[in-house]
Amino acid sequence: MKIIVTGGAGFIGSAFVRLALAEGARVVNLDKLTYAGNLENLAAVAEHPAYTFVHGDICDAKLVNDLVAAEKPDAVVHFAAESHVDRSILDPSPAFETNLRGTFTLLEAARAHRLPRFIHVSTDEVYGSIPFPGEADENFPLNPSSPYSASKAGSDLLARSYFTTYGTPVIVTRASNNYGPYQFPEKLIPLMISNAFEDRALPVYGDGMQVRDWLYVDDHCRAIHALIAKGRAGEIYNIGGSAALANIDVVRRILAATGKTESLIRSVADRPGHDRRYALSSAKVMRETGWAPTVSFDDGLARTIAWYCENSGWVERVKSGDYRAYYARNYDDRHAGV
Repeated sequence: MKIIVTGGAGFIGSAFVRLALAEGARVVNLDKLTYAGNLENLAAVAEHPAYTFVHGDICDAKLVNDLVAAEKPDAVVHFAAESHVDRSILDPSPAFETNLRGTFTLLEAARAHRLPRFIHVSTDEVYGSIPFPGEADENFPLNPSSPYSASKAGSDLLARSYFTTYGTPVIVTRASNNYGPYQFPEKLIPLMISNAFEDRALPVYGDGMQVRDWLYVDDHCRAIHALIAKGRAGEIYNIGGSAALANIDVVRRILAATGKTESLIRSVADRPGHDRRYALSSAKVMRETGWAPTVSFDDGLARTIAWYCENSGWVERVKSGDYRAYYARNYDDRHAGV
């Protein structure tokens, strides 16, 4: 099988590239290499005979069309996205350009060349905040709260419209919060791990009681791999980790695991429009593919902390330049919220 992976140098994309190659696929990785795209994530497979890297933008219609025409892939797995809520609040434009126009460009190429499979990777954030004890199944109403989640909800609808209108064999996946090695340190878990190692303040939005479901990245990638083979075209599949925790509890576990005290926790003003609780039902993907998450949160967190401890050079390199300016703008300039 040949797979074009978009955003394959990012956190989840690179994990999927490594898995797909290990499973015997040929992989073409199309990545623009924005701040979160890092070819160091794929150093272990860079010379793999079944791996090809293409530097390019998914919004470049000619590049995308020529690549699909030349490679004739069995599937496109579309990870490429501007994926951080805070960045989308500070500047919404990149989220809508990449997440909507980029998805449209890829869908047009998939339609023109009659690709047999298109996996559009999305997020549980499109459902918005869900009151306890409810869970979102795939028919749950969309209620995005941020420019990021709105752009993803729009791209989900666009992808499904290509199945309904043109018969393009699209599958939409919506996953809960991923974590694991190689995650850019702007998301909660790698940010807190990195700051704890450096004895820096750990910024927690509001009261920290926002609840998220946590999914180890390799479990997510196994689900997507299963859906390439067994998923039904035109369907949506939720992918959750069955590990719901409040953000403050995650932060406390990281501090305990790194031998730091809770004195490092610093409350900052809450994010505008911050969703209170995400919750997914993954019954459909489990029933139809046999997939289930295999990595518990405690095990996954231990693996993740160990990786960041052993790869401090990687962390230091990705936290230079643009990251420092973003961090100052998003956290250092906030007044205490509680």
